[in-house]
Amino acid sequence: RIAVFDNDGTLWSEQPAYFQLLFALDVLKTKAEADPSILTSDVLKAAAAGDMEGMMAGGVKGLLEVVDVSHAGMSVEAFQADAAAWLAETAHPTSDLPYAAMTYQPMIELLSYLRDEGFSTWIVSGGGVHFIRAVAQDAYGIPPWQVIGSRGNLSYDAEGKALMKDGGVSLVDDKEGKPVGIDQQIGVRPILAAGNSDGDFAMLDYVTAGDGPSLGLLVHHTDGEREFAYDREGHIGVLNQGLDEAEGRGWLLVDMKADWTRIWTGGQ
Repeated sequence: RIAVFDNDGTLWSEQPAYFQLLFALDVLKTKAEADPSILTSDVLKAAAAGDMEGMMAGGVKGLLEVVDVSHAGMSVEAFQADAAAWLAETAHPTSDLPYAAMTYQPMIELLSYLRDEGFSTWIVSGGGVHFIRAVAQDAYGIPPWQVIGSRGNLSYDAEGKALMKDGGVSLVDDKEGKPVGIDQQIGVRPILAAGNSDGDFAMLDYVTAGDGPSLGLLVHHTDGEREFAYDREGHIGVLNQGLDEAEGRGWLLVDMKADWTRIWTGGQ
């Protein structure tokens, strides 16, 4: 009994941007104040200036560049300590809750219920594996070895006895990369998959194609008052194919506004 969950937009919020990207922007600004020479591209200059539109113009390649420059050169331990502190201490711009408190209470309850029923619960996210591992145990009760995410290059510093983040990307754990990540780390096909966007479609397709009972679940962001309302349009979390095919595939489409009496773990 194995259940896999996307993270951004499924277990915690992903608006107005992925939390890891907002963290990376803060780190980049601090680094650039100390050494402006690191801003070697228009995307990096826009990011350091807080110009989100200019940064997003660089597409996925530009976002990876921001993450590379902000995260590289740190040990894994130092990075995760910084990430955990930022998530616990930094307030979200609209909810005013710490980012770490913006997990979804109904999903936390689902994770707990599944574990009580003998399931092993895993995160399978397009986000960086070390960023999520920094908080997965405290936020979700999921140990770091049950987190699958996008990975960068690492090297071992024998003198410092530490693993170092070298930048670059060795696995993008999104879309068709999610079933690949599942096979590489879990080794068997799960029977439950939960997501919220078309980036999770391949994972749900893979999981529900196995023999025997299975469940695909999509969180539909319909609550513009308590959270955010978005699906077919937007810069992240776009849900088109999932909306069109969920019913025909027997997947559960969770209407956040209608189905959830409470949104945030850290507050209503």
